[in-house]
Amino acid sequence: MTRWTKPARPSRWRMRNAVRAGAHGVLDVCHPLLVLGRGLRRLAARSAAWWRRAPRERRGPALFLLAVCGALVWLLPYGRTAALLALLGAAAWHGRERAAVPYAAPAGPDETERTRLRALYEALVPYFAPVGDPAPPPLYTHGGDWTEVFEEFAFRDGRISELLLCYPAWFRDGEPAERLRIEAVLAAKTGREREYRFCWDQEGNRLEMTALEPLPTDIPVQPFVTAPGEAVLGFTDGPEVRRTVPVRLLTGAGMRDVPPVLWRTGPRSTEPHLLAVGLPGAGTSSLLRSLALQALCRRGDVLIVDGDGGGEFACLAARHGVLGVETTLPGALSALEWADRETERRLLAAGRARQRGEDLPQDVRRPLWVLLDRPTALALPRFPQAAGPDAGAGPGLLELLRTPLRHGRAAGVTVVVAEPFAALDELPHEVFAHARARVVLGAVRPEEAGAVLGQTPQTGPPAGSPPGRGFARLGTGPVLRLQVPATPDPFDETAGEAARRAVWSLLPGSVHEPSARPAVLGHTPAAAPVPPAPARPPTAGAPPRSAPEAPHHDGWDGGYGGRDGERGGRDHRGGRQAREGKRERGGRGPGRGTVASARQAT
Repeated sequence: MTRWTKPARPSRWRMRNAVRAGAHGVLDVCHPLLVLGRGLRRLAARSAAWWRRAPRERRGPALFLLAVCGALVWLLPYGRTAALLALLGAAAWHGRERAAVPYAAPAGPDETERTRLRALYEALVPYFAPVGDPAPPPLYTHGGDWTEVFEEFAFRDGRISELLLCYPAWFRDGEPAERLRIEAVLAAKTGREREYRFCWDQEGNRLEMTALEPLPTDIPVQPFVTAPGEAVLGFTDGPEVRRTVPVRLLTGAGMRDVPPVLWRTGPRSTEPHLLAVGLPGAGTSSLLRSLALQALCRRGDVLIVDGDGGGEFACLAARHGVLGVETTLPGALSALEWADRETERRLLAAGRARQRGEDLPQDVRRPLWVLLDRPTALALPRFPQAAGPDAGAGPGLLELLRTPLRHGRAAGVTVVVAEPFAALDELPHEVFAHARARVVLGAVRPEEAGAVLGQTPQTGPPAGSPPGRGFARLGTGPVLRLQVPATPDPFDETAGEAARRAVWSLLPGSVHEPSARPAVLGHTPAAAPVPPAPARPPTAGAPPRSAPEAPHHDGWDGGYGGRDGERGGRDHRGGRQAREGKRERGGRGPGRGTVASARQAT
């Protein structure tokens, strides 16, 4: 009887090869689908990243444009087929497998770079070296290895541009003075003419230093795209500002989105007033001109006190919306007295309107900007005959700022004070208490800037910084680098022609010409009539007072009802002599007009 043998079982490796061959076949068949899926996933990831990175003001127009394109594709013949083919082509292109780039080991620093890193390490040893003879070997010691503490570094133009170092845990990194010493050493050893950003990781004992690029200086003043009540102080960089605004450059190279330093004013502002401090020629007057032009573009009223008297604001005199430009003590006193009474009148009018359940009057809702450039220069008269015989009577110049500073937020009055460092001690306490928005301009030491800002910046601008470079801090927020928009005096022939033309284009029309007020954000609507302001009603139990005095727009010298009948003019003459000169010329006398009469003249 023959014996049948059982068939041999397939070996395990043969089964494995069969499964692998089948999987490879399936992958070959499904390879186009895998490529398309990978491409669609990459396209979706890039779209989501753009959506997170885009500002909020751009998301709505982007969705609208996408919806319009979708509607056009749906209506066009063969539009859906073409759109599907385009999507498949883009997915196939982005889903393809890119050729692997051979890995190349990063080249180490050359001899010059190693010398710089060694010098920086030795400079940090006196600050990070422990006292005594510690048992474990310290990180920082003379002749030590710098590669153990400098974890990451980068060079640009032969100098250190980025650095990540570790420091011992016993270092007092919670004290600002100790951190400032280390930052000063790093800035000195890597280049003094640059600005830096330092990020302290106190949990991981790491310090990251980054050399910052200079801020752009080719952005002129222009009608910025902002919300009502917002003013652009300048432009900055960094992760603290997540909003951008489109700006036009001086070179005419088109538009560019830059992060601004926005200052919110008005009744909902937590920093209703601003204090700007700077060195001579640092750009505080340019900052005030920029704010004045932005306020005029928003159809606000501007009152200017120029303590220097050098004609920095002469371009704004006798313009629609400019209540006055005062450069003498009598004129400044009259201007601030009127601002004081105007603040009280606005408060009373707003309170009565709310009690009656009505909307606020138009003249109360219109913002009033009081800009003072070096008011301490007028606190003591430069010429005895300029002050008049009764200059010592009544409140002082700076004391008249108390009411606008204390109640200006509710009354729609914004006060901006610009002073040099040498005159800070002469400012009253109310300015520091209520002007919570601070700006420091010029190449000052970090300690000097910290005394004004309330927080010491990490580094200061270099010595050769352009005008308008400095720091800004709004309330308790972070300290931001700042570059003020280019706003030169248009009468200054040494300034750039493009910047001067930009200022001229924003100036409102003269009161001597029948022209409309400045356009709002580039539009030119017909000028609406300004309703007259009601006279201030007398309070209960108090004698009736006259209506608040207001300036008129008769020209360069302003026109306030002066104290005791005197007029604050630029020619240092008494009120009676100036009045007689006006009448002889056939002009209108200064009088003691009301706010309505002054605005009807515009």
